[in-house]
Amino acid sequence: MRYGTSSPLAHSSAREWAEQQVALGCGTVVFPVQSNEPIGKIDSYRDAAVENGLTIAEVGIWRNALSQNPEERKANMDYCVEQLRLADYLGARCAVNVAGTFGPRWDGHYKENFSKEMRVEIVKMVQEIIDRADVKNTYFTLEPMPWMVPTGPKDYLRLIDEVDRDRFAVHMDIINMTNSADRYFNAEEFVDECADLLGNRIRSCHIKDVHLKEEYTFQLEECAPCCGEFPLGHYMKRMNEIDGEMPIIVEHLDTDEEYIKYLKVVQEL
Repeated sequence: MRYGTSSPLAHSSAREWAEQQVALGCGTVVFPVQSNEPIGKIDSYRDAAVENGLTIAEVGIWRNALSQNPEERKANMDYCVEQLRLADYLGARCAVNVAGTFGPRWDGHYKENFSKEMRVEIVKMVQEIIDRADVKNTYFTLEPMPWMVPTGPKDYLRLIDEVDRDRFAVHMDIINMTNSADRYFNAEEFVDECADLLGNRIRSCHIKDVHLKEEYTFQLEECAPCCGEFPLGHYMKRMNEIDGEMPIIVEHLDTDEEYIKYLKVVQEL
């Protein structure tokens, strides 16, 4: 597997960025430049990654392409397409977004997230992005969320069938899908289910941890790697069995120091 972080960490040049990643033991990166930035800057970071043997795991999107504001929705859809084209230009393993919502928070939890209307809109959205981008060297993926399609491996397989596009693949965030007592207490079995069902469709993985709080009711809290109870070693083992080049990306930390600390924790594990 190839380790990476979702943060570019503090740096002053593309070369320093890439060399710092390698010095920390990373073999892959989340691309830190956006499609609307100058092509010279994009090329400098791409070239620095190549020269230092770093694969590009992901191009992030993180916009609500289902916004109920027509102008915002169009702008976000256009951005999705351009980020996917950027991923294709870079030869990245994937571009990644979440499915989106009809509510005011771009990644929020709403009953409507699971409506028939929402599912139809998600399928149309993914199809349009892939068709417009017309990519050959990368894949469009949706990161699973606790309260947003897809919430599990069977749901992801169903969505793949509904979208019916070769360039739609899987982004794996096992913690985001750990949203019940069954998945929490039977975590290794859940990892195996995800690996067995989604297999070589998986293009990139996030890694963090989850902790069950003692307070009522059932409360799961995201936390840094090895600060919770999830069998992260088993998770990494199964993802590595699928693909020896699989990106394992540490995310959702607050400072460079934390990223460096927990990257080392993951590497040691």
